[in-house]
Amino acid sequence: MQPRDLSDHVAYEAGRGIEEVARELGRDPSEFIKLASNENPHGPSPAAADAIREAAGSVSSYPKSTHTDLTDAVADRWAVDPAQVWLANGGDGAIDYLSRAILEPGEDVLVPSPGFAYYGMSARFHHGGVREYVLDREADFAQTPETVLSAYDGERIVYLTSPHNPSGSTIELAAVERIADETDEDTLVVVDEAYGEFADVDSAVALLEGRDGFDARDDVAVLRTFSKAYGLAGVRLGYAIVPAEWADAYARVNTPFAASEIACRAGLAAIDDDEHVERTVATARSSRAYMREHLDARVWPSEGNFVLAAVGDATTVAEELQQRGVIVRDCSSFGLPGCIRITCGTEAETERAVEAVNAVLAGRSTEREEVTDA
Repeated sequence: MQPRDLSDHVAYEAGRGIEEVARELGRDPSEFIKLASNENPHGPSPAAADAIREAAGSVSSYPKSTHTDLTDAVADRWAVDPAQVWLANGGDGAIDYLSRAILEPGEDVLVPSPGFAYYGMSARFHHGGVREYVLDREADFAQTPETVLSAYDGERIVYLTSPHNPSGSTIELAAVERIADETDEDTLVVVDEAYGEFADVDSAVALLEGRDGFDARDDVAVLRTFSKAYGLAGVRLGYAIVPAEWADAYARVNTPFAASEIACRAGLAAIDDDEHVERTVATARSSRAYMREHLDARVWPSEGNFVLAAVGDATTVAEELQQRGVIVRDCSSFGLPGCIRITCGTEAETERAVEAVNAVLAGRSTEREEVTDA
C-alpha cells in the first residue's frame, strides 16, 4: 500500500529554529537570535497571552461560541458580514478552504515566483495544477498588472501577495482591480495580506465592499493572519474575507471547528490590542530602515516585517551567520540562491544582525581578494 503519486509535490521549508540550530552546533540556545521566520520580536499580544492562560481550563469543549464571537469581531473590524469571514488554522488553512471552494480536478492556479510555496502546494493537494508569473529581481520585484496578465491563461485562482514575501513589494488596489477586470468571470483573485499591518497600502477588502471609489466585486478574496503583527504564529489562526455571495460555502468546505478554542480566545483578545500592534509596526519600520541604511549589501525596499538582501552565496552566508549566533532565512528555497531574508527584530537584534552580516561579507570579500592575489 502506497500513497498517491506525490512526485509533483514540494515540501514547505520553514525557517530554522533556535533549538534546532543550537543542537546541531552543540551550543547554548541563549547564544542565538532567530530572524528567519518573520515572527513578532515582541512576542504575542500580552492580552492574548493572558487569554490563553485563562482558556486552559476550557479546552475540553469544542469552540463553537468563541468561534462565532471571533468571526463577529473580525467582521466588525473590517465592516463586512460575518458570513464573509472564514476562520482557519492559519493563513494556509484559509488557502485550503479557497482551493476546496473553487478548484475542480485539473484546474490551475497562477502564483508569483518567487513566492509562498503553499499557494501551489494547496492546489496540488486538491488535484489542481500550478503556473507561475515571474517577479523580476532587477525591477525590485515590482507587481504590475502587465506582469500577471501576460502569464494568465484562464487559471481559476490568481494569487497576489501584498506585501510580497520575500521581497516586501506591494500592489496598488487599482492594479488589483485591473487584474480582476481582465481575467475571466470564473477566476478568483486572492490578495494575500499576511503582512498588511506593516504596509502603507490600503487593504483589498475595499474591492469586495465597493469602498473608496471602487465598485463592489464578487471575484476578489483577501487573506489575513494573526501570526505576524499580533504575534500568534504558534496558535495558528488566520482567515479569508470572501465575497458576500459565498455565504453558504464555508460550512461545506471548512474543517469542523476550524480554529481551536485557545486560538479563538487569543484572537479575540489580540484583535483589540492596538497598542501591541502599533509597537510591533513601529519596530518593523525602524528595523527595516536601519538595515537598508547600514547593511553592506543590496537591500530591496520592503513594506513587510523583513528585508531581502543580496549576499552572493546565500547558503554559505546563512551558515556563517549561524556560527555567529544569528539565524536568517536562506532564500534558495524561493529560487533566490543569492539572497537572504532577515526578519525585523528589536533594536538590539537588528544591530547585532547587521554587524554579523557585514562581518561575514567583509570576510568573504577578503578571502576572494586573497585568492585573486595568489
